[in-house]
Amino acid sequence: MNMEFIEAIEALEREKGISKDVLIDAIESALVSAYKKNYGTSQNVRVNIDRETGDIDVFMRRDIVEEVEDPFSQASLEEAQEIDPAYELGDVIEYQVTPRDFGRIAAQTAKQVVVQRIRETERGMIYDDYISRQSEVVTGIVQRISNDTVFVSMGRAEGILAPNEQIPGERYRVNERIKVYVMDVKKTTKGPQVFLSRTHPGLVKRLFELEVPEIQEGVVEIKSIAREAGSRTKIAVCTYDENVDPVGSCVGTRGGRVQAVVDELAGEKIDIINWSEEPGKLISSALSPAKVEMVLIDEEGKSATVVVPDYQLSLAIGKEGQNVRLAAKLCGWKIDIKSHTQYQPTLEAMARAAEEQPEEEPAAEEPLVEEPAAEETAEPAEAVEIPNLKRFKKAELMEFAQDHGIELDPKATNADMIETITEALA
Repeated sequence: MNMEFIEAIEALEREKGISKDVLIDAIESALVSAYKKNYGTSQNVRVNIDRETGDIDVFMRRDIVEEVEDPFSQASLEEAQEIDPAYELGDVIEYQVTPRDFGRIAAQTAKQVVVQRIRETERGMIYDDYISRQSEVVTGIVQRISNDTVFVSMGRAEGILAPNEQIPGERYRVNERIKVYVMDVKKTTKGPQVFLSRTHPGLVKRLFELEVPEIQEGVVEIKSIAREAGSRTKIAVCTYDENVDPVGSCVGTRGGRVQAVVDELAGEKIDIINWSEEPGKLISSALSPAKVEMVLIDEEGKSATVVVPDYQLSLAIGKEGQNVRLAAKLCGWKIDIKSHTQYQPTLEAMARAAEEQPEEEPAAEEPLVEEPAAEETAEPAEAVEIPNLKRFKKAELMEFAQDHGIELDPKATNADMIETITEALA
């Protein structure tokens, strides 16, 4: 009988994954509860189960005191020394009181305690397993769908995919296998609850780690991710190995690696850029596929003004501002985008300010240093006939003007430059 009991414990250990010692401890606690229910709750007893033979012994424990108040849990020193003269005050007398059998109610109590302890242990193991997998990606099977909430079976645990954590427009079917991101694990009275997500940026990061060996090995690092689930994601990557192209590693041969991630995310577009410690360069890359003319950085305000060609303005902003919004999240900077035409007055004002400032300082030194040079360049200009400047390109006009001591505005048109040179040489 007892060996059958041990074999049953071992079978339960294999089935539930709970160690034999935990199960036997649970049964010992259950038998203590059953004994007290059958013979009185004031009894102070201990149950011992032999791990090898399965023999069960029940021992009553009584404390040795000077004055006995509870005869079920206490004994006088005289009574104890009658059993063994070596006993002293404060010792514990323990003697066997193993009953032949228990009543029906006591047996039912033992069963309830054992089942409850096994259930608690199993829940604790599931919680410990999934709390260690928090922020990881797991594969589950859609078990059921209730009020737009998807319940995902992940082996011993059931995960909850709430409506706000589902990719917009994505439809799930029962028994479909999906990859989900473990956001949080909480203990409840019904067992551990695993909260899942398909919209978390961490899902994209983990999927790339699965697809790109260079990221797993630490050669390529994902520095930042900005995501609007179901639409577009931007990823900034870098590497510390000069021989590795971080963007190419993530894209893969013929786009195979990034396409695997895109397929898992129901066709979500993914932009991969090179990370840079220079804010201007990083912001310019983050706004891809738009081309950027100029980036003006405000370090104190953590903001940037970006100038793009007129025909690139809508592309840089993106549909409903999505492109610039994701770029701002990716870089951590506030970004204000202006077209070339919108920013032209500011550029001209800056150019005029730049021209005026250097002219003020040489004005005082001009009679001392620059006057002879002006005379030398003026004489040949009077003697030389002005060529057909209309055939000159802008660079040739700039070079011609420099040779004759004439200052031109680099932003000016060819016609304005020709007019300035003609007036200076007239």
